Amino acid sequence: QVQLVESGGGLVQAGGSLRLSCVASVRTFTPYDMGWFRQAPGKEREFVAAIRWSGGRTYSADSVKGRFTISRTNGRNAVDLQMNSLKTEDTAVYYCAATRGAGDYTQPRLYNYWGQGTQVTVSS
Repeated sequence: QVQLVESGGGLVQAGGSLRLSCVASVRTFTPYDMGWFRQAPGKEREFVAAIRWSGGRTYSADSVKGRFTISRTNGRNAVDLQMNSLKTEDTAVYYCAATRGAGDYTQPRLYNYWGQGTQVTVSS
């Protein structure tokens, strides 16, 4: 069983930055590939970014490329999402997710474990 706890959300003005963190309560973190998703009110959950267990391969949604960076520190059982140049359309609840399965990392169904989410609100 993997428990994921996100932190770092909040209210920020457009153009600002936030750094989200997700810490996993698991004996061995390294086998898990990790992802960040977000869900705005009235919308489906959408892929933001993912990172392979080694940290050597990352994936990002087109809407966040060049602005968001995903990274992980296996020694801390943590995965972070650095968000720069935030836009009002980035407002959503952001979720951390973990999987040991291979496949399309952009699809929520690949992930077995989810955090409770952290709210990010970007004001104009």
